[in-house]
Amino acid sequence: MNASEASTEEQGGEQPIRYVLFVCNHNAGRSQIAQAFFERYGPEDVRAESAGNQPAAEIWPTVIEAMSEIGFDLSGRTPKKLTVEMQLHADWAITMGCGDSCPYVPTTVEDWDIPDPAGRPIAEVRAIRDGIQARVRELIATRLRDIRESRTAHDQRLGMLVTMLDGEFGNVKPAEEIRACAEAVLDRFSDARIRSHIVALAYRQARECLRRETCDLIATGVTT
Repeated sequence: MNASEASTEEQGGEQPIRYVLFVCNHNAGRSQIAQAFFERYGPEDVRAESAGNQPAAEIWPTVIEAMSEIGFDLSGRTPKKLTVEMQLHADWAITMGCGDSCPYVPTTVEDWDIPDPAGRPIAEVRAIRDGIQARVRELIATRLRDIRESRTAHDQRLGMLVTMLDGEFGNVKPAEEIRACAEAVLDRFSDARIRSHIVALAYRQARECLRRETCDLIATGVTT
């Protein structure tokens, strides 16, 4: 059992899933390497994703080679485009040295100043790989509590949900009731292990509640 697994057990019970998102421009090098290391070393309740705003057609060949040398097979992976859904369920984001060209991610963000391995000789790619490995291990050793306790992703979902509901009910319901309903519905998902499409699901439930004369989620509290 590694330290991160032990930390999860000490908290007791099944933990909600949290997400770390590694972001670079092309999702063909740095962010793919970081995701692979986090998947290997991280705990079950914190998962890694990676994406880019301009995904390449394939992972850089030298990155596949360098990772293969230490037992990681990235040959079957494909660069992915950063989606709104990824942004909304990311509890923590790492931008990887792309500066002002890094895509915007609306959550807690760290920036790792790591050179792009694209077009570099294999010796330099190995050094980049090893640097990312060290950063990922440090992230797991020092930031898991912050990632698990972060409310940033929840607050972003709440803001988006309130805006959607206000567009439909703003003329017939007070703003306080709309926000209270949105918060009550999102609280139902607070311990969900998988949070894909939560905003869409919460929007449907909140609409149903706000269509009634009195939203029972607000009047009687959240029920399961």
